[in-house]
Amino acid sequence: MSWNPALDPGCPDAVGMDAIETLIVPRSRDIGGFEVRRALPAPRRQMVGPFIFFDQAGPAELLTGQGIDVRPHPHIGLGTVTYLFRGDFHHRDSTGADQIIRPGALNWMTAGRGVTHSERTSAQARSGPSSLFGIQTWVALPETHEDMAPEFEHHDRDALPVIEDAGLRLRLILGHAYGAVAPATMHSDAFYADVALEAGRRLPLPDDHEDRAIYIVEGSISIAGQDYAAPQMMVFRPGDKITVAAGEEGARLMILGGATLNGPRFIWWNFVASSRERIEEAKAQWRAEAWGTGLFDLPPADRDEHIPLPG
Repeated sequence: MSWNPALDPGCPDAVGMDAIETLIVPRSRDIGGFEVRRALPAPRRQMVGPFIFFDQAGPAELLTGQGIDVRPHPHIGLGTVTYLFRGDFHHRDSTGADQIIRPGALNWMTAGRGVTHSERTSAQARSGPSSLFGIQTWVALPETHEDMAPEFEHHDRDALPVIEDAGLRLRLILGHAYGAVAPATMHSDAFYADVALEAGRRLPLPDDHEDRAIYIVEGSISIAGQDYAAPQMMVFRPGDKITVAAGEEGARLMILGGATLNGPRFIWWNFVASSRERIEEAKAQWRAEAWGTGLFDLPPADRDEHIPLPG
């Protein structure tokens, strides 16, 4: 798919620095030799559109036999988005989904009223040295869909729209942008894309979405003459026309956004909800471990262990 955004050469300098509403330096934590950088939620910004959680996982190099094992755990009120640059994850959940995700593909799990899933490095990847590098994010559901039945969708990399131009490659993961529409079922207005830019190449952000942000995965970009390097997220003021230019080594970006929800969301552990009562109910049901009789069951192919309720 070819693309000509008809850029104005002066676009990167056409906005002031106040167009960046929030600048976020992600918090880094080590989870047993594996680094995770969290950009959302941040102290000054809970969400960008419906995106309420944003983690960079890795990059990490794993020796033969090593892998990541995230045991079965619960979610409510959100959709989980798994997108990898390197490596794989074996996803299993209580809908019966059993899917290995690889780079450039999409795993999209909508928790609704309650779902349980696990994510583990595949047996094939553990058979030799491997890498893991990717992004996991959560999309908060509108109140109209908080009680929906859980769902899972997988879309291979070839199913996701790709926009290419000289020095630019963009894969649309979720939602709609630049005239393209991704195949995943969405319950709110949003866009999410993986962008690779060569040095000096410019990218205009979509201007038909209320909230917009950029996360710099690798390299650097320039906005209004100011340089920003990985890893940082910048959230832009609604309504401004924004264009960014890649630095001397190019840039790998995740761009995201959409319409704001009708109110803030409560977050506790893996639960997101429009009311504290929903979270308290989920806590009680996970603590009870009455699998299959309430909100939660364990994945059919991964029932031997789970993560207990914290505290």
